[in-house]
Amino acid sequence: MSRPLAPSIKEVLLSEPQIRRRVDELAAEISRDYADLNPLLVTVLKGGLYFLADLSRALTIPAAIDVMAISSYTGASPSGVARLLKDLDEEITGRHVLLIEDIIDTGLTAAYLLRVLRTRSPTGLAICTLLDKTARRIVHTLPIRYRGFEIPDVFVVGYGLDYRQRYRTLPYIGVLSEEPEAALPAGRSARAKESP
Repeated sequence: MSRPLAPSIKEVLLSEPQIRRRVDELAAEISRDYADLNPLLVTVLKGGLYFLADLSRALTIPAAIDVMAISSYTGASPSGVARLLKDLDEEITGRHVLLIEDIIDTGLTAAYLLRVLRTRSPTGLAICTLLDKTARRIVHTLPIRYRGFEIPDVFVVGYGLDYRQRYRTLPYIGVLSEEPEAALPAGRSARAKESP
C-alpha cells in the first residue's frame, strides 16, 4: 500500500523500492571490490546515517563504520571553508576508507573531507554516493567509485536529506514543491547540504 506524499513534496524522485534495490546493488559491488580488505565506512552526520546503515547491513564482508560532523556553509555562497565538529574515533592509517555520502552536488564538502582524511595516510580512499547531482559541480576531480543515482538540479529531501530538520525520515527521496528561497548553495537539504 503506497503512503500519501508528505506536505510540501511535489513528487517522488526515487521510491523506497528503487532505493532499496540500488543500495543492495552497491553493497554487492563494494563486497566484491573490498573482499578481504576490511574497509572503514565513513559518513557525515546526520544525513548520511540512513544510507550508511542500509548499505553496511547489505554488505557480505566485514566492515567497520565511523562518523564525522562538519560545520555548514554560511552566507549566500559557498566558500569551501569548513570546520570539523566531530572527528573519527577510528585510526585510518594504512586502512581502506570508503567515504559514504548521501549526495554530492558542488563537491566542496567531499573535497574538504578528502583533504582531512588524506593527511592520515589511508591505504585507499574512495567515495560512494547515493545521489550525484552534477549540475552545480565545482570540484570535478572527486574519486567517486560508486554512485547510486544521477539526479537533476532539484531540491531533494527524504532518506536522510532534510530541509530545516524536516523530511529526513521519509523512506523515499522527494522534490520539495517550492525550492527554499535563497536556497543553500547546492539545493541540497538543510545540511544545505553540501554543508561545507
